[in-house]
Amino acid sequence: MVKQNSIIFLLPLLFIFFFKSSIAASITYNVVSLGAKADGKSDSSKAFLSAWAAACGSANPATIYVPNGRFLLGNITFAGQMCKNTRITFRIDGTLVAPSNYNVIGNSGNWIKFQRVTGVSILGGTLDGQGTNLWSCKNSGKNCPNGATSLGIYNSNNIVVNGLTSLNSQMFHIDIYACRNAKLQGTKIMAAGNSPNTDGIHVQLSTSVSILNSQISTGDDCISIGPGNSNLWIENIACGLGWDLQEPGVQNVTVKTVTFKGTQNGNPIIIDQNYCPNNKNCPGQVSGIKISDIMYQDIHGTSATAVAVNFDCSKKYPCSNIKLVDVNLSYKDQTAQASCSNVGGTSSGVVKPSSCL
Repeated sequence: MVKQNSIIFLLPLLFIFFFKSSIAASITYNVVSLGAKADGKSDSSKAFLSAWAAACGSANPATIYVPNGRFLLGNITFAGQMCKNTRITFRIDGTLVAPSNYNVIGNSGNWIKFQRVTGVSILGGTLDGQGTNLWSCKNSGKNCPNGATSLGIYNSNNIVVNGLTSLNSQMFHIDIYACRNAKLQGTKIMAAGNSPNTDGIHVQLSTSVSILNSQISTGDDCISIGPGNSNLWIENIACGLGWDLQEPGVQNVTVKTVTFKGTQNGNPIIIDQNYCPNNKNCPGQVSGIKISDIMYQDIHGTSATAVAVNFDCSKKYPCSNIKLVDVNLSYKDQTAQASCSNVGGTSSGVVKPSSCL
C-alpha cells in the first residue's frame, strides 16, 4: 500500500519536470545577434535567413525575434521544403522596411515570401512597403514595374498572423495562396486612397481561412476573394474602400459584422457578372460562372448611388436562391432603388429599397 501511494505522489512531480523541460527546450534566435542592423539602411536579409535556417534545424519550438528598430530587407523567401520544424514563431517588435527604390523588388512578385511552410506564426510588427513612389509612377501613366506584394504565403498549412501592421505596399499587402488552416487577426493595413492595386488581403485556392478583428483602408479592395476558395470566415472588419468576391469555385464564405466607410463602389449590395475592366477585351461576353445560395442579412447604411441594390447576373447562368433579409439602405436621405437582371430569389423582413427579387 505504501508503494502505491509513493507512485501516486511522484506523478505530479514527473508532470512538473516534463512541463519545465518542454519550456526550457524552446529556443530564441535574435536577428541582431546574427548580424541584422536596426538602422533601416543596411540589408539584413542574410541575418533573417540565418535565423530561419537555425530555427528550421531545431527539433524544438523556435522563436525568431526582431527587436525594436527598422530592418531593411530585400526580396526574401522563407522556404519550408527542407524545414524540419513545424513550430516556428516570428515575434516582431520592430519594422521591416522594403528598399526605397521600387525597381529593386518591383518585378519580383513578392517582397517577403513564405513557401511551403507548416506551423509558422507571425506575431506583431510592421511591414513598410515604401510603395508611394511606385504609385506615383503608375498614376502618371509611365512604364513602371507591377510592384511586389508585401507578404505572400503560399502552399502552406497551419499559419497564424496576429497583430501585424502593413503600410504602403507596392501592390497587395497580404496574399494567401493555396493554403490550409490560416488565421489572420488583429491586422492593420493602410495605404493612400490613390494607391493602385493595393488590396489589403487576397485569398485564393485556399481552405479554412479566417480573417478577424482587422482594420483595412487601401486604394483597392479591403479583402479580395479569388477562385478556388472554400470555408472562409470573415468577421469584425472595418473596411475603408471596398470588397471583391470574384472568380469561380468559391464555396461556403461567411462575412459577419463588417463596416464599410467611404467605399469607392457606390452600391452597398452588388452582383455584377457583366463587369468588364475599362471595357476592353470583354464587352458583351457572357459570364461562365454560376452564382447561387447567397444571403444578405441585417445590412444597414447609405448608398453613394441611387441604386443601392444591383443584381446584374449572367443571361446564360442566372443567379439563383439569392436572399435579402432585413436590409435597410437609403440614398441621400431618400428612398433608394433596387435593380435585378437574370436573378431569382426571395426577400423577408423589412427590406428597403423594395426588393426586386
